[in-house]
Amino acid sequence: MSPLRPVERLDTHEVTNQPPPLEGVDLFTGDRALHDAVRHWGGAGHVERLSDLGRRCGSAELIDWGVQANRVPPVLDTHDRYGRRIDEVTFHPAYHQLMDLGLGAGLAASAWDGTPNGHLLHAAILFLTGQADSGTSCPMTMTYASVAALQADPAVGEPWIKGVLSGRYDPAVRPAGEKAGVTLGMAMTEKQGGSDVRANTTRAEPVGEDGWYALTGHKWFCSAPMCDAFLTLAQAPGGLTCFVLPRWLPDGTRNAGFRVMRLKDKMGDRSNASSEVEYHGALAQRLGEEGRGVATIIRMVQHTRLDCVVGSALQMRGALAQAVWHTAHRTAFQKRLIDQPMMAAVLTDLAVESEAATALSMRLAATFDTDDAVGRLLTPVAKYWVCKRAPNLVYEAMEALGGAGYVETGPMPRLFRQSPLNAIWEGSGNVIALDVLRAAGREPEAVQALRDWLASQAGKSADYDRFIAGLDVTAHEAGARLAVERLALAAQAAALLEMDSPSAEAFIALRLRPRGMAYGAYEVEVDQRAVLERAMPA
Repeated sequence: MSPLRPVERLDTHEVTNQPPPLEGVDLFTGDRALHDAVRHWGGAGHVERLSDLGRRCGSAELIDWGVQANRVPPVLDTHDRYGRRIDEVTFHPAYHQLMDLGLGAGLAASAWDGTPNGHLLHAAILFLTGQADSGTSCPMTMTYASVAALQADPAVGEPWIKGVLSGRYDPAVRPAGEKAGVTLGMAMTEKQGGSDVRANTTRAEPVGEDGWYALTGHKWFCSAPMCDAFLTLAQAPGGLTCFVLPRWLPDGTRNAGFRVMRLKDKMGDRSNASSEVEYHGALAQRLGEEGRGVATIIRMVQHTRLDCVVGSALQMRGALAQAVWHTAHRTAFQKRLIDQPMMAAVLTDLAVESEAATALSMRLAATFDTDDAVGRLLTPVAKYWVCKRAPNLVYEAMEALGGAGYVETGPMPRLFRQSPLNAIWEGSGNVIALDVLRAAGREPEAVQALRDWLASQAGKSADYDRFIAGLDVTAHEAGARLAVERLALAAQAAALLEMDSPSAEAFIALRLRPRGMAYGAYEVEVDQRAVLERAMPA
């Protein structure tokens, strides 16, 4: 029998006029918006490190890791084959490879280990690794952000912080003290309360006098249940309190009261094992004072909100890159798609939106390095707007690919399903807008710092000057969304102006002047060629 050979020629099926795969690119230096923003806000010393990571994340191998980690989702085993309770989640090997890549690159540790401009570096690392897979970003983000809360109580937090600073990923199921590195998760929300965590009913009863409590209750969302410990909230005798709940106890035994009930069947984020958990007398250490749970854990939330902004910005960039790449390599009616007037108008609009999101996310990250008061208001403002804009941009980019963008073998469906998550996680739109109003009322110095920063870019554009002159930071509740939206647009324009971005003028023309609602629905003059050349992956 002769060996099987591939078909060399089919009379009716020769593939032409299709783009090559977008792979083998440097996601850092090939992204001019990201590269320029990182350099401008203090990250010039990290360029070589980020370029190495950018080439790795843009490789065909890494792209396939992301595909595999989502194609084969995690599986929960509540018991072993003998009936013993284990509550373990099994992942595809690609999940562990992505976790090892991100934590090894410094996604969690670089912000806290003394690295100059560490939060900016953290944000840039997330921007790159998240384009391979957003699901693994969740446990790495929580591990990074947990340090802010753990610092509130060094006696309890230091051993865990040491594990984070190792910069190592260790998936082994064993006590944290025996591992090369640790990951931390978070479990706050309950069915009856959601964002209203003060409505939580989980109880915490002291056991002994060394800060340990027995927790009883149900948590509606616990992301990444295979983490080594979780920051969680429960009602102690002194009020709502923050706790560190480990999977393994100091004596080397499992924390038997921690039980994973089921994994969430989510629309996107499928590589990550979000779950529901129950505490049946689960043992946990108090973190901070009784009754100060919200004040303690909000330190963590401020940092996870930063990563929501970065996460949405990187999704925008990933979708835009696919759209400009496809349209630059495909023709219709004797012209490249990217050269067709209406398509060029749409892509320019998308590119301006994406660059503004990137610039604002990196500007925001820089405030965490300098403890800039601007960051207090800028964090919820950016979280509200950038996260809300991502799904529509991803959809429009998908449309630019036509039918090819709608098939599951390509990247766009996964991007589209992922894109709404950051607008929901860590406070949906109304919660975030209210947070801006509350912060503005309580912290006049933060309001002034934001006003001063916006004013520092005055005089560079008459349209910008007119726009910021009408801003109201202290709107009434019914008008909060409009007020926050306008603040966000002003902040994006200020970030682009501050870094002297070639796209600043286009953004101001397309976002601060009246125009149509759809992408590409504008009549103002914009240098489309310059914007699109800047957006093309390289």
